Amino acid sequence: MKEIHIEQIRPDLTWRIRHTAMYPNQPYDTVKLENDQNGLHFGLFADDQLVSVVSLFNEARIYQFRKFATVPEFQGKGYGSLLLQHLISFVSVLGATILWCNARSTAIPFYSKFGFAETQERFNKTGLEFVIMQLQLNN
Repeated sequence: MKEIHIEQIRPDLTWRIRHTAMYPNQPYDTVKLENDQNGLHFGLFADDQLVSVVSLFNEARIYQFRKFATVPEFQGKGYGSLLLQHLISFVSVLGATILWCNARSTAIPFYSKFGFAETQERFNKTGLEFVIMQLQLNN
């Protein structure tokens, strides 16, 4: 059994995993967000190896997470679920009313398991279909 822990990390520590998991065929700089310095970034470590990352941004009590990524060989092991549960708890404590993301349409079932609902807003980017999904929080 791997020892798991989640901690806040520097934005630059997310870039390698974002690139490997999300856009391996794109230039490395495409994974950097213009507002990375304004966000909070979390990493899930399995036996001290960073395997999953997510970045969090907010406007008032509405929080958006972006670039949620797990190293491909560690996908399907529950690490993303643990990190998302951590994020939901974290923003709940901060008094968030909504947590939302631009979900790849292939990830709709994953987010639905956590209570996220699809909105009517859909778009295509880099050949992928996205839907905005949001979780209503009781704060």
